[in-house]
Amino acid sequence: MLAAISLGACSSSGSASDSAKDKTPIDRANWPAEVPTSGLVKGLELPLESYLHSYADQVAVDTALRTLQTRCMSEYGLTVDLPRPGANPPPHSNALSIERRYGLSDRAQAQKYGYGLPKELTRSLVSVEEGLSGIEVEVLTGRKKPEFAPPKGGKGADGHFGGVPEPARAEHNGKKLHEGGCAGWSKRWLKVNEEDPGFVSGLASTSLSESRPLKPVEEALKSWSACMNDKGRKVADPYRAMEQGYADGDGTTKNAIELALDDIDCKEQTRLIEVWFKEESAVQKRLIEENKDQLAAIKKRMGEVLTAAKAVK
Repeated sequence: MLAAISLGACSSSGSASDSAKDKTPIDRANWPAEVPTSGLVKGLELPLESYLHSYADQVAVDTALRTLQTRCMSEYGLTVDLPRPGANPPPHSNALSIERRYGLSDRAQAQKYGYGLPKELTRSLVSVEEGLSGIEVEVLTGRKKPEFAPPKGGKGADGHFGGVPEPARAEHNGKKLHEGGCAGWSKRWLKVNEEDPGFVSGLASTSLSESRPLKPVEEALKSWSACMNDKGRKVADPYRAMEQGYADGDGTTKNAIELALDDIDCKEQTRLIEVWFKEESAVQKRLIEENKDQLAAIKKRMGEVLTAAKAVK
């Protein structure tokens, strides 16, 4: 999610072509569904997902942040073309990533891409800092532009950089820089609490780890592994299968596709995802009850941020 508009493809702005491009409607065809519409997780939604913005709502928030940041930058005499939220969607609607939470779940997709993803969902995003000048980065982020360099042993720069960025200058064009730059200012303006999604994701991590050793899940995993063994696959769980799928390439090789199909067929045969989802949902409901006051406050803030975002013009 581009909550701070800090990642994504970006180019310095100012041209008419950039302005025209900015008015082109975002293609929502590749946006992830709020609830999966296909595969073994079709119609499944974990309880904690209601405490995270859907991708569509996150785009609304990010769009408002982008507008505020662009406006803020102009007050320093800088015109920039920041990434357009929604243009490069992720494969999942939120951080819980239920489509791959228990490994692969969609046979039709696996038949095409194995353990990989469609290219439109794996577009390499160049760090926004690389597309901006040094002073633009400072005003936007409140820190100096990092030094971009190729990875060790690589040829040519590809967006990698090292070291801790230094703090930005105190002011530009006679105007003091905001704490955290225009990005920090925009989030404070919308009252975005960046700790909220982290807290929910932490609970989700707990629910996944606590549900795995439960007897129904353990039995389903053993059945799945036995099924894979019958197909000549030595693998203990779906995560190890995924590791194998990527072992000899990008997960889309012929061998990876064959492994992926066996993986999903065994999941369907053993009802692994159905069982695991049921057990994890029960754990999440308990965690929600144990943290009901904090989660209620998070949901309230989510609504307030979304309302404020939609009011930004």
